Order: sequence, then C-alpha cells, then structure tokens
Amino acid sequence: MKSKNTKKKKDNLIKLIDVTNRDGVQTSRICLSKLQKTMINLYLNEMGVCQSEFGFPVTHHETNYINANLDLVKNGVLKPIILSGWIRAIVPDVRETLKKTKIKHLNISISTSAQMMKGKFMGKKSSDDIIDMMTAALDFARKNDVKTVGVNAEDASRSDLDYLIKFATAAKDHGADRVRYCDTLGCDDPFTIYNRIYKIAKKVRIPIELHCHNDLGLVVANSIAGAKAAIDAGVDAYINTTINGIGERAGNADLVSVILAIKYSSGFKQKYRLDSNINLTKAWKIAKYASYAFGVPIPINQPGVGANAFAHESGIHADGALKDRRNYELYDYEELGRGEPEVVDTGRQITAGEYSGIKGFRNVYERLEIKFKDDKEAAEILELVRYANVHNQKPLVADELRFVASYPDIACKLFSMKPY
Repeated sequence: MKSKNTKKKKDNLIKLIDVTNRDGVQTSRICLSKLQKTMINLYLNEMGVCQSEFGFPVTHHETNYINANLDLVKNGVLKPIILSGWIRAIVPDVRETLKKTKIKHLNISISTSAQMMKGKFMGKKSSDDIIDMMTAALDFARKNDVKTVGVNAEDASRSDLDYLIKFATAAKDHGADRVRYCDTLGCDDPFTIYNRIYKIAKKVRIPIELHCHNDLGLVVANSIAGAKAAIDAGVDAYINTTINGIGERAGNADLVSVILAIKYSSGFKQKYRLDSNINLTKAWKIAKYASYAFGVPIPINQPGVGANAFAHESGIHADGALKDRRNYELYDYEELGRGEPEVVDTGRQITAGEYSGIKGFRNVYERLEIKFKDDKEAAEILELVRYANVHNQKPLVADELRFVASYPDIACKLFSMKPY
C-alpha cells in the first residue's frame, strides 16, 4: 500500500485506547466482576496504555465501580491512565452520566450508516438528525466541563464517505477531541480503511480513533492500516484494543498483537511512532490475568503470548533457532515479560475463599508478606476477601488479595450494588 503522504510530523503518534472493560465485556457468554475490571485498569496503567474505556456510566450496576475507580485516579493510584465512559450520543445520557458519576472523559456514540438509520432508527431519524443529536450531546458535555470527548461513528465502514466527512467536521466544530471510525461489522480491508481514513483525516484535520472487529480475520491489519492513514494525513491515531482480542462475535484488535505489529512489521518499525509509555514487558502478565478472569484460554498460536509463540519442533527450525534465534524469531520472548519460571504448588495449599476462617486467611496473607496491625483489621479484611470471592466466583489471585488489603474502602464500593 503506497502512502499518499510520506512526510509525517514528528509529533504524530499512535496511541492505544483499550476497550476490554467496555467492548470486551459485551462478549456473549462471559463477564468480569467489578474487581476484575479494576485489576485490568491497574494492569493497563502499568503497561502504559494511555486510556481505558472502562465502563457504561448510565448502567446502574456500574455506578459504584466507576466512582470507585475514579477515586483511585483521584488518589494517584491510577495514573497517568485516562478512564473514559461510553454512552449514546444523546443529551439525556450525558446528563445522567454527570449526575451519577465523576467522569471527566467520554466517548459518545451514534450510528452513521444508511443501514442502521433504517434498521435501528426504523427510518425515524434522517442523516441531519443524527448530526444534530451528536452535536447537542457534545455541546452539553462541553458546557458541563467534560475534559475530553471522542465522537463515535458506529458502522462507519458502511457509511457514505462524504457523510462521514460532514459528520466529523460537525464534531470538530463543536469541540470533539477525536472521531472514532468504527468498523462495526469488520467488513473493511486494509486498503479500503486506509483510503477512507486518509480522506477523512486530510479533509477534517482531526485525530482519528480506529475501532475494528475481526469478523473477516483482518482486525489487526485494518487497525494499523487505519492508523497509518491518519499519520500519513498529518493527525494523531488512536487504536482501540482488547486484551487477548476478546470482544463481540469474532473479537476486537488484540492489544499485544497491535503493539508487536507496530514495533516489528517491516512497513511500520522505525517509521511510525508508538506511544513511548507502552511497556511491552507487562504483556505476559496482563494476558494471563485476562485469560483467568474471563475463563477463556489463550490460543496456543496467539502472537507473543500463546504457548507456541516461541516453540520450535521441526528439525530445520529447531536447528536454526538454536544456532541463532533470529533465524526463526522476530522478537525476543523476554520483551513480553516471558521467561521467568512459574512456580506451581504441588503440595498442601491454603486458599482464601468465601467461607475462609481467620487461621487460613492469615496464612494466605503471610505468604504474601502482608501483616495486619491487629485482629480487628485482619477480621475486616477477611470479611472483604469473602465478599471478593463471592464477587469473582473463583479464587483470588495474589494481586487481587493485595488490592483488597491495600484499598479496603475502594473494595467496599466495588462489592456493593443495589437494583435501581
């Protein structure tokens, strides 16, 4: 694919906005607890991802979780990551969000294709109505001190290009920080998405966010092709990812695969700049945690983190890899945080669960080298750990146990909800 503009401004970056806690959790048949969603935000922050789309502010069971995580931001625990909420691009959603939560970053979403105007809105909304709804919601958010607003064009890949340019221009004129191009059905290919994004970015001069799905197996290729187009046109690019590619239907762009593609593909490395805060050595940890939390195994052939990503068996490959690993390995496993031995207890194990007693509970925390100042504090944390196990419906990992002990007030909020 030939670039239409080989001159790139030095300040144009590719940044990552992870949507595991919004789009990933919408995957059929799976879910995350609020504690698990919080841990993912913490791990994304460690990994240097610039933003987590962390939930649905107008969904009532998310309220305590959202405000608890914003408390972690306020306390400096979740920093510098930005936490943003997803809502429909209508004024009532913005109003309810600001009433129920302390969110300062939003993505507002509305459908832009003729198919969805007819099939979702049942022909009751014209293309002009869509823009009016979006700009009204955007204006309301800006007037109420929302710091950043991304505007989502759902089903952008099936939308008329001239209309998308008109939509993006209106968003920019009303103060949007970026426009999200959603390949909602995964029907784009790297060539079509490049051409469409380049034209939008060149004409509107607004940062572009790529949100792609994997229905045709092209999600990573489409994501980086769209990012390339935005950079070539002279604006910043944002790629939406999920951990292990989890997402609706065939999934979203896998976080680790996107990073590897930008760092090592021949057309990108040393030409297109990835956000320098990204710490790839956290990849193994976050991928394994998400797999455990979701209850979905990592595919054996998953780039970077799959069990076979650095495995060699055939004679020619094994011989070549032993002589020089660059013969058959494009990057090093250490870069992904792999290689450390994983200790698995094969003897007696004491775990902390929903029916744990104080003796077993103390044993678990002593192994984590965490001590309590007195019996009262130990009893209070034990009660929270019991709730956490009910909440997760599976044994807590060490980092979750540490979190509950370190932030008991936040944990209380995470475990509390009531029907509206």
